[in-house]
Amino acid sequence: MMRVLDIDLDFFLNDVCPFADEGSRPDVSGREPWDKERVSGFLTDNLGLKNTRPIPGRVFETHDGALFFWRDMMKQGALSAPFSVTHIDAHTDLGVAQRGYPFVKHNVLARSPENRCDIDFYKEIRQLNEANYLSFALAFRWVGELINVRNPKSKADMPKEMLSGDGRFLHLESAFPMLFEKKYGTEMYVPYFEYGDYRAFSAPEPFDFMSLAVSPRYSPAEADQLIDRIMAFSRPV
Repeated sequence: MMRVLDIDLDFFLNDVCPFADEGSRPDVSGREPWDKERVSGFLTDNLGLKNTRPIPGRVFETHDGALFFWRDMMKQGALSAPFSVTHIDAHTDLGVAQRGYPFVKHNVLARSPENRCDIDFYKEIRQLNEANYLSFALAFRWVGELINVRNPKSKADMPKEMLSGDGRFLHLESAFPMLFEKKYGTEMYVPYFEYGDYRAFSAPEPFDFMSLAVSPRYSPAEADQLIDRIMAFSRPV
């Protein structure tokens, strides 16, 4: 299984920022970014990255850009699904409230698997966003494993109904499972691993691709100084 590293800049803060108004950035007070050496240490010691061996990567503004990146790489034949996702973030990005999983459950899973990946349309109708894009990736059957490495100050935001009782798997179920699972098969049980303390995580294998979301509404402008340090381990594609 191929492996993608999916990073959000808001992971590298001393505390989680409140969601800023559109066009604004959160205040840095109490949410200062890590120093660059600490960031480099995490990237090399925990993630196994080497700037002497950069991996293909991309920077985008909001985290739902990952779907477009992965789609591009699959169209080029460079990435094959299902793949493992290591998600480095202060949030799960699986969706909460009325955005994300409810729409996926009632609408996306009602489509045949080969017709689900209509990400431009989902974005246009304002259902797909940076806080729920991973629920869409699961529905597309792209994700074969999800490793969630969280900021120590992360708040609980896991949609409980997609998590198995033992917490070891993510499983989506359509609004009408008896109807759609008969047509399209049972949705994947995706192995799920969560690390509330990033120091306990060590990447078991090298990554094939990496990406970084700036997430300006979740990270203060002062954190932007870390972008070049992070992407020094990558080559643009």
